[in-house]
This record gives sequence, structure tokens and C-alpha cells, in this order.
Amino acid sequence: MLVVLSSPSGGGKTVTTKLLLKKHPEFARSISVTTRKKRRREKNGRDYYFVNQKEFRSKIKKGEFIEWAKVFGDYYGTAIENIRKAEGKKEVLILTLDVQGALSVKRKYPQSVLIFILPPSLRELKKRLVRRNTDRPETIKMRLKFSLKEIGFCKKYDYVMVNDSLKGIVGLIEKIIIAEKHKTERTVDFLLKRLS
Repeated sequence: MLVVLSSPSGGGKTVTTKLLLKKHPEFARSISVTTRKKRRREKNGRDYYFVNQKEFRSKIKKGEFIEWAKVFGDYYGTAIENIRKAEGKKEVLILTLDVQGALSVKRKYPQSVLIFILPPSLRELKKRLVRRNTDRPETIKMRLKFSLKEIGFCKKYDYVMVNDSLKGIVGLIEKIIIAEKHKTERTVDFLLKRLS
């Protein structure tokens, strides 16, 4: 099952994913490829695969991505290989993507589950962006403006929730995954084979 988490920058999708993976080692995370600079404490192959623009464009030409986008001057993409590795295994694959990427995945994989995480308020979102201390003030201003545009797409998602408590948000996502695992279109063929 592909579970896509989206939120504006600073909305909590990355930390939520980390908490889900800590609680559920049977889940896997799709690690995106990016051309952006590595932040403090980030590791290549754990947080992202960091490549230069030439390498990224080469991967586009070779058709190695199920989706890719240019955001704030940097490229981000999801490798087809991530999906192939997860196929056939009994696991949930979590993708943390922006709106463009999420909707692209949904077009290619209609059974994927899209979850949009809203911040409690734009004021709180600004506080989080400032607190993480990775962007200049003009970049934060640009991110906040872009956030409003992204939030407008939340109606296209399967689920929308407000991140006012990490524990609460993780619990909600766990319940969604349990419910989605038992949807008829996911289980009926498997169950009928067991009965015959």
C-alpha cells in the first residue's frame, strides 16, 4: 500500500513519517532524490539521496522517476525502484511528497492513499519554519506564500488532518492505514483464494 503524506514546508510530514517508522518497523519509507543542499544532521541515503542537477536530469531522461518536480529551485523525485522494492511485500510504503508529486502518484497508482497534513494555523507554521533555522527570512516568506497555494489542493486528497499534536496525528494515520488495508478492493481476491 502506498501512503502519501503531504503538508506545507514545516507542516510535519517528515517528523510524522519518522514516528510512524519507529512504531512500525514493518512499514518502509520511500527515500526521495533531490538536488537541494544537505541540511545539518541529514544523511545521504537516510533522509534523501543527494545528487547534482546534471545527475538528476540524467535520471529524468532515463525514466527513473514515477514523479518529479522542481520546487524552490531544487529538484525532487521518487524513484521507480522504491516502488518495485516494496511491491509484493506485506508492507506499507510511505512517501512524503509535495502536492504535485502526490497527485502524480495518485494518477499512476489509483489505490494509493493521499493524506494532507494541515498546520494548526499559518502563524504556527511560520514559527516552525523560523525555529528549524534552515532558511533565510525571504525564503520563509516565499514558503508561506506557496503554502497557501498547496493548502488549496487538500480537497483532492483522500484524508485531511490538522497537526496540532504529533501523537494524535500518528494515531489517526495508523487508523487510516488499518481501515485502508481492509478495503474490499485490497482484500477480496486474497480472501476468496483462501476460501477456495
